[in-house]
Amino acid sequence: MKKDYYEILGIKKDASKEEIKKAFRVLAHKHHPDKKDGDEAKFKEANEAYQTLSDDQKRAQYDQFGSAGPQGFGGGQGGFGGFDFSGFQNGNFNGQNMEFDLGDIFGEMFGGGGGGFRRMRRGRNIALRLHLTFKESVQGTKKKIKIPAESAQAGQGTVEIDIPAGIDSGQQMKLQGYGAPIEGGQPGDSYLEMDVEEHKTLRKEGVHLVTELYIPLSEALLGGKEEIGLVDDSVTIKIPPGIEHGSVLRVKGRGVHAGAFRNGDLLVKININMPHKLTREQKRLIEELQKEGL
Repeated sequence: MKKDYYEILGIKKDASKEEIKKAFRVLAHKHHPDKKDGDEAKFKEANEAYQTLSDDQKRAQYDQFGSAGPQGFGGGQGGFGGFDFSGFQNGNFNGQNMEFDLGDIFGEMFGGGGGGFRRMRRGRNIALRLHLTFKESVQGTKKKIKIPAESAQAGQGTVEIDIPAGIDSGQQMKLQGYGAPIEGGQPGDSYLEMDVEEHKTLRKEGVHLVTELYIPLSEALLGGKEEIGLVDDSVTIKIPPGIEHGSVLRVKGRGVHAGAFRNGDLLVKININMPHKLTREQKRLIEELQKEGL
């Protein structure tokens, strides 16, 4: 049976992205394996659910097919009961040695007695936080991380990692093997939690950037042009005549960097400023328009 990610996070199927993020952060704090009463299995389960439901494309696929896509969990291209290792090369996934722990996966598939593999002892996990600017979270970046003194890899001093574009506060990356050492076993992992600065006018929704624009009633009726500030430049948009309050204008390709040939879009929500008090002249002019049937 497929996992019910909505049930894992304790949310409804029509939950918003903000509700999904909030539910994940509560569970991540509660079950973090670095806490005394943490639960690594539940932590991983919650993270898996969040990574799927917070991504529009993955969520749509999950809602239609389940986590493993159209072929389900009973087989498929991966050849391991639905696990897909097509992106796994030389111990890395997409160039990052931090997403899959094969020891854990095969331990769960074949372990648990009955002559299967024995799971090695694991060292303690280490929790880390990384501060990112909003621009770094939108465009992606490389960061050098100082390795904690208690880590099994402390002798390296620092490690450079790729931060993918679109990452949000509360999301985590696992640095496999960068946790505390343990005699006769494997070192634990380090979990790097992101802390992303908020932007004054922009926010992320998946691969899209969203902003709100306030325009006067006259511009809503007659149309016009407005300049929208982005993370490191700006874009000019046309306001069509007769636009309605709450309308959303889309600027293709000006959102989150999502690959060499594809970006998200900029979504501009239009708010019309209605005057609360009119001058005598303004009132006269509007009365003239009213006579014309406007």
